[in-house]
Amino acid sequence: MATIGRDLKQRKPFPTKEQEAAVTLLRTADVLRRHIGSVVGRRGITLQQYNVLRILRGAAPDGLPTLEIASRMIETAPGITRLLERLQKKKLVDRERNHDDKRCVVCRITPAGTALVAALDDPVRDATGEAFRSVNKHELAQLVGSLDRMRASLEKEEES
Repeated sequence: MATIGRDLKQRKPFPTKEQEAAVTLLRTADVLRRHIGSVVGRRGITLQQYNVLRILRGAAPDGLPTLEIASRMIETAPGITRLLERLQKKKLVDRERNHDDKRCVVCRITPAGTALVAALDDPVRDATGEAFRSVNKHELAQLVGSLDRMRASLEKEEES
């Protein structure tokens, strides 16, 4: 069976199980990101762009302000405005200044954006299933629970 130490050609054991878990999680997240990214990349968009389109599809028809989209992203996107500009150039997103607050830009998914996300639903579901095929349902539930607790704890620390 593959281990993170063998994958990284590491000669010494990790100093702690926590460090081994962190490296394993980061490396696995990178592999998973590339795996799913290759599926959406075949349609000419990045994983972050796909994430924005999914968020906006869920907010249709009202759309969302730019900062609200940024707060819902899976990965923090410091260049959310540029990301939205690229999606607008591809005619997948429309952006419009709020009439009451000119600083606020509301973004909506276009019919082309909706069609693209719909076309990716099955391929992304298949890629995700493929990625987790060696993990049973009980293990998945445990993994999700553990990651939720870890993230909540770290986010709570960030707030204080």
